[in-house]
Amino acid sequence: MDVRSRRRRGVLVAVLVASLAAGGCSAADGTDEAGSAAGAADAGAAPPPARAGVPGEAGAPGPAGAGAPDLRVDQRSIIYTGTMLVRVDDVDKAARDAVAAVTAAGGFVGGDQRSSVDADARAELSLRVPAARFTGIVDELAKLGRQERREIRTEDVTEETVDLDARIATQRARVDSGRKLLARATTISDLVSLEGELAKREADLASLEAKKRRLADLTALSTITLTLLGRDVSTADESTDLGFMTGLRGGWKVFLSSMTLLLTVLGALLPWLVVLGVPLAALLVLLRRRRRRNPPAAPVGAPPPPPVGGPQPPQVSGPQPPQVSGPQPPVPATRSAP
Repeated sequence: MDVRSRRRRGVLVAVLVASLAAGGCSAADGTDEAGSAAGAADAGAAPPPARAGVPGEAGAPGPAGAGAPDLRVDQRSIIYTGTMLVRVDDVDKAARDAVAAVTAAGGFVGGDQRSSVDADARAELSLRVPAARFTGIVDELAKLGRQERREIRTEDVTEETVDLDARIATQRARVDSGRKLLARATTISDLVSLEGELAKREADLASLEAKKRRLADLTALSTITLTLLGRDVSTADESTDLGFMTGLRGGWKVFLSSMTLLLTVLGALLPWLVVLGVPLAALLVLLRRRRRRNPPAAPVGAPPPPPVGGPQPPQVSGPQPPQVSGPQPPVPATRSAP
């Protein structure tokens, strides 16, 4: 019995060891398969979908090749610039609506120039809007009136942005190495030279970072130049036309401008005329009255003036002495007494 029991125990132990070994191998195989499956899933995972709202962006993912460039628009740096000309009935109201639309979209007004004169009512607005809302804002501004011109320009600065990032990283490493060398300087000459070199490297780094911030601002916020014109305001293209009506409109505008200028000058001079002109006129009237009451005195030795309406002096009538013609005898010279 002892021999048989020992054999049974040996067989059970062998079976148990074999089962444990088979379970370990299957577990290892399952782990490897799970790891390989996870790696395959990571390698074949599709890139995230493109952002919606960016003008001109396609929703298709990039190529699956590992070394292919990423052509998705949301991964590129693009500057959007727009120019619009819209003719409206009320320029001020349209300008307020444009500013309200841009502000509601998260943008702001970069410049605002307006002229409320009826003959030349216009407004020129420089609007900065988020790039994701660029197309929507342009369409909304076109509904303010009758759109006459629209021009959209794009500039891809992805390569410049990537180049700036690489140059900034390299320059930061140079600045760090310069600071380490400066910390280990032992002589004054080394200290002075290292300080100058470090200052130059830091200035270059600041310049590169400023360019990067400028590009980031241009790509994050697009610029829209909106020109609003009244119904009767002519554009630069219309002013080059020839004809009777064109000349009449131009002459009428010049006449209105001249009258406006004349009235402006008259309004500026009127207070001075009232303050200085009235006393001067009163002084001239008083001087004239005084001259009439006190005529100027006659000079000494002058004959008195003839009486007005009085008797006239008698006129002597009779033969007049004959007038001798010809050479006259010389008049003897008189000698003075000694």
